[in-house]
Amino acid sequence: MERVVVGLSGGVDSSVAAYLLKQQGYEVIGMFMKNWHDTTGVLKGDCPFDDDKQFAEMVARKLNIPFEFVDLSDQYRQRVVDYMFDEYSKGRTPNPDVLCNREIKFDAFMDAALKLGAKYVATGHYSQKEVIYIDNQPVYKLLAGVDSNKDQSYFLCQLNQSQLAKALFPIGHLHKPEVRKIAAELGLATAERKDSQGICFVGKVDLPVFLQQKLKARKGNIIEIPAEFYQHLPEIKNNDLISMSAPFHYKPSDGKVVGTHQGAQFFTIGQRKGLNVGGKAEPLFVIATDIENNIVYAGMGQSHPGLYRMGLYMNSNEVHWVRPDLMVKPGETLSVLARIRYRQPLQKATLHHTDIGYYLIFEVPQRGITAGQFAAWYIDDELLGSGVIAQ
Repeated sequence: MERVVVGLSGGVDSSVAAYLLKQQGYEVIGMFMKNWHDTTGVLKGDCPFDDDKQFAEMVARKLNIPFEFVDLSDQYRQRVVDYMFDEYSKGRTPNPDVLCNREIKFDAFMDAALKLGAKYVATGHYSQKEVIYIDNQPVYKLLAGVDSNKDQSYFLCQLNQSQLAKALFPIGHLHKPEVRKIAAELGLATAERKDSQGICFVGKVDLPVFLQQKLKARKGNIIEIPAEFYQHLPEIKNNDLISMSAPFHYKPSDGKVVGTHQGAQFFTIGQRKGLNVGGKAEPLFVIATDIENNIVYAGMGQSHPGLYRMGLYMNSNEVHWVRPDLMVKPGETLSVLARIRYRQPLQKATLHHTDIGYYLIFEVPQRGITAGQFAAWYIDDELLGSGVIAQ
């Protein structure tokens, strides 16, 4: 009987994943990981650790499987949270959930599981995996979950072939209501539990307060850029990858001061909340930040031109191929479907591999392309690769 360690999180998805694996004849062990101790910036009543552990233990008892506990908080701080602080200090917006999967769930946690004699590690992700054989060698495909509303393949976009070889996603073929129904029929304590939100394993946080543990608050100006500013810019040619992917750069003289903020590093492109500028016909949105000069540039309205770009650039050393055998060679292009954030509908795009890096050019302009986030690309429902948006 093959042994599987399931990452029991205290939520309904991992609970049903454990049940399904047991039904399939695996020897199942439930393991809960603690990744965070600090409650600085965590919203009152939303430090999830104690409740999550209790629910995970209740599920293990109900399913009659062994329950293990592992503390990975040192690794989580070093490999996820410190990375977050570093990225925000540079004016980039990281995605801790993607990092958590690459560095913790399918690395540090997987190591702990393998020490228990496990052949596989399973999670409650809404994703699927298939194996094909090329030259008699197994190649693993990372596929979207069947439930398009819950598909979480994006969060797994940095996994490699050796990690996928040992990964199982037992609920990827189900829709969320089906998962809840199974949990309810089994009488699992997690059946009606709300899905977790906020930063992976930290919970919902007041981000500026959380970040102020290491990044100092510093008063600066909010400058509004009028929509007319863009009428005077030179037209971008369709084959100019650099110009199509470059963010707009502003000077204070391009707009007018409409308010103040407590630190440009606490803001991200497309953000509305926290600007606190009233008296406008439409809300203001962040369109750029200047970390060096501590300026936040904003534009009025959802359709402000500063929110949209045709493409993005990724450094070659920050591009990862889940399927290395399908890697685009320098000088080649590939028609793909892509997204720049979780749950964004897939967009038609072309991936260009050039001598200076990768460009992802979309068929239609995209809102809120943000440095530090991950772009992921697919063919049909298979995720082929991803990269960190460089600027």
